[in-house]
Amino acid sequence: MEITLTIPDEIAADLQNGSAAPLSRRLLELLAIELYKADVFTSRQVREFLGFETREELWELFKKYDVRDHHFTMEELEKERATAAALFGE
Repeated sequence: MEITLTIPDEIAADLQNGSAAPLSRRLLELLAIELYKADVFTSRQVREFLGFETREELWELFKKYDVRDHHFTMEELEKERATAAALFGE
């Protein structure tokens, strides 16, 4: 689906906030983060929405926008635990 927005130039500049990424990408990231914080999106849905292939890309996005409230599912927690155990031999 494609959506067209008309945004005043001053607002667009504020939204861009010096980012090198295209404004359309920044808006998608901000939307995904807000949907995640509102419990509308899971972390998996954020990854799919933004086209990320790895969790690391997702964590970098969360770090970039200072998203600290991670809503892990039990499946995600188990995968993270298994990864940590494999890395640290526990």
